[in-house]
Amino acid sequence: MLLLFSLSPIVLTIAGLLLRLRPVYAALLGVLTAVVVSIGYFPIQDWSGTSTWLVVMVEVLLIVGGGLLLAQTLHTSGAQAQLSHWVHQRTGSGVKGVLLVVHGVVPFAESLTGFGIGITIGIPLLLHMGLEKRKVAAIGLLGLCAIPWGSMGPGTLVAAKMSGVSFDTLGLASAVFNIVPFVLTGMAAAYIASESGYKTKAMASGAVSGLALAVLVLLANFCFGTAPAGALAALIMVLGYVFTGRIDDTQPLPALAKRALCSYAVLLLGVLGMGLAYRLGHWPESWRLLASPGLWLFVATAYLSWGMAQRQAVLRTTWQNWLRVAPVTALFIVLGIVMTVSGMAKYLAQGLASSGTAYLALAPSVGALGGYITGSNVGANAMFAATQSQIAQALQVNVLWFMAIHNVCAAFLLMASPGKIEMALSLSGLDDAKSRRWLTRKMLAVAAVVVGILTMVNVLLAMQ
Repeated sequence: MLLLFSLSPIVLTIAGLLLRLRPVYAALLGVLTAVVVSIGYFPIQDWSGTSTWLVVMVEVLLIVGGGLLLAQTLHTSGAQAQLSHWVHQRTGSGVKGVLLVVHGVVPFAESLTGFGIGITIGIPLLLHMGLEKRKVAAIGLLGLCAIPWGSMGPGTLVAAKMSGVSFDTLGLASAVFNIVPFVLTGMAAAYIASESGYKTKAMASGAVSGLALAVLVLLANFCFGTAPAGALAALIMVLGYVFTGRIDDTQPLPALAKRALCSYAVLLLGVLGMGLAYRLGHWPESWRLLASPGLWLFVATAYLSWGMAQRQAVLRTTWQNWLRVAPVTALFIVLGIVMTVSGMAKYLAQGLASSGTAYLALAPSVGALGGYITGSNVGANAMFAATQSQIAQALQVNVLWFMAIHNVCAAFLLMASPGKIEMALSLSGLDDAKSRRWLTRKMLAVAAVVVGILTMVNVLLAMQ
């Protein structure tokens, strides 16, 4: 009976989302259920750790706000459009241009801003290449392959805190397993974009591109930490594709686009520099926020928007967008906190772990379901990470690789979530049921292959 009670907050949250409740109401339902169950059956004995959780939640919400603000400023100023046009001039159409978008432009933008902003840049670029609109929508969504580092990693940060592992260590482990999504998205995008008779060669190019991005993310994560790893790796991919592209007929980079690049540099150098100073200087824990992306996203935006006439409009739009995203994010985190500190997550884990190694084959799908339902890596990890880590401990398997596979699967299913599907269709100029079904089937098919491979890896690692 207690097992059902401990499971009820998650079940009711998912049920609410499936019944098309607004995400904020579904999350609130889960939180209220968790509180009631905690009071009745899992009274909280120790409140000492909640202050740490509150700091994490504030940092995540600042990252969310900063990412949305930077994205809106880039859009309103026209800087992002100028950059996209210039990049298109350098690479042109064809498989090379498609892979630039999938493994360069979208991951770079997503790593800096998050929340699907990457496809708002990638899909317009793809439309200029003359591809069929349905193919454009699918390829744009495949670019959401670096979500563990999206918005500089708040989802991975939540998973790390709830599983008791280091943020950078979990990021590094996630980079190892994210080789699968990187390679398969490249192959899928190349297959969709290429003509009949050239698909094998195109898929080989896609696999090489994905492997290159995977290696770069791994190295960046190892050398500079998780927060900037996705952006740095994707930036190198963009530069590689751009500077091996055509040069003769390319116009000079416009001034506004140069300013946007400088704002990216401010963001990356700020996070990297302060992070290095924090580690080498052995600063107190409270000073860690000086290296947080939440701070440097705002600094970069301030630089970009200096003297900008539309600042009030940007702030107003960003505030409205933040109000749609932030309460849901906060409530999912609160749900995870209540289930953790009350012992609900531990009890649930012990119950599910009784299935033994059979759960190892189910665990990646649980993470994937969280990403699909919530449409957010933060939401998925806030909902499931605590329970998943407790199950790993109960099964006596390596918590780090178990949670890394969970993190990758939770992140990857975002591209197939209903919200992202609708965003891609809208950006591509599509609004018919046939296109919606086609796109959903394609995304779920790719996701099923990725989750299937990682499920086999999860089981094989446990057998070692």
